[in-house]
Amino acid sequence: MNMLKDWDESHTAKFQKEIMTFQHGLNETGLFTDEALITLLKKHPAHMLDVCSMGDPDHPKYPNKFRTGDFRNIPAEVILDAAKAGRVFINVRNCMNVHPEYKEVLDQMYGGIAEKTGNKAYTAKGSILISSPISQTPYHFDKTEVILWHIRGKKRVIVYPRTQKFIPDTAFESALTNILDDDLPYEKSFDDEATIIDLEPGMGATWPLNAPHRVDNSAFCVSVTTEYSTRESGMKNAAMITNATLRHKFGMAPSYEQDGPTSRYVKSVFGRVLKKTGIAHKTVTKDMVTFTLDHKNPNYVVDVEPFERNF
Repeated sequence: MNMLKDWDESHTAKFQKEIMTFQHGLNETGLFTDEALITLLKKHPAHMLDVCSMGDPDHPKYPNKFRTGDFRNIPAEVILDAAKAGRVFINVRNCMNVHPEYKEVLDQMYGGIAEKTGNKAYTAKGSILISSPISQTPYHFDKTEVILWHIRGKKRVIVYPRTQKFIPDTAFESALTNILDDDLPYEKSFDDEATIIDLEPGMGATWPLNAPHRVDNSAFCVSVTTEYSTRESGMKNAAMITNATLRHKFGMAPSYEQDGPTSRYVKSVFGRVLKKTGIAHKTVTKDMVTFTLDHKNPNYVVDVEPFERNF
């Protein structure tokens, strides 16, 4: 099946360089209906499934914070209903790689891109995002190249410039060294310089590496998010690990923006060594579970005594 419906030379010219949208055929596969998603939730490994919530603004403990939920012993049908009705969103991590029927589609998606761009080296990972009508993804950036393939509902993506004003080195480094948190400092005035993408079913979107963005739903949504590393992303991330280590362990003030090509290359090599040896600066954050699901609650979110995730 052809997954790229309107991709032409103009898309290839913009790919990885500019903000762009395109049409895809994922909604024709039958793999993203309620029935298919329930089947997927039942068989996907628990340690690769995240059921989360954006904290209620009026909550005394968790206002406007991502929260991790305990979905064990909750029927898949209830988990999906929670995403439709409440403040819940679901990340079925790497399911496009784990399950053969989804892997076949992922191969078609990137096979089409490889054919169009001439680059055969894509090793993409794909996850399915199932999110409630009021879900919001905070201002953040991705550490690799990403493509968002929207399938059901309406979703707005707000993308911002890649300058120090919007993504300062210190914030980049902090997110890179914290596996659980890639949020960035956000100010409402940033929106004046943002690009807005309104996604309808069957639309895909992508933007330059590390471009900050946030996402607002206006309906129950299902999307596939795919990520893949490139030489550029790998080298930049490794160099940033070096800079984070220099900043936090040696009190220096490095700047990726001011580094030249040679300095960036040396730092990227050193960063890989730091990461491999365990010397690199790390931000330690525990993944704490703070709620479970209950269909009797209007938004399905019920607080529990916090505990570190162990499933």
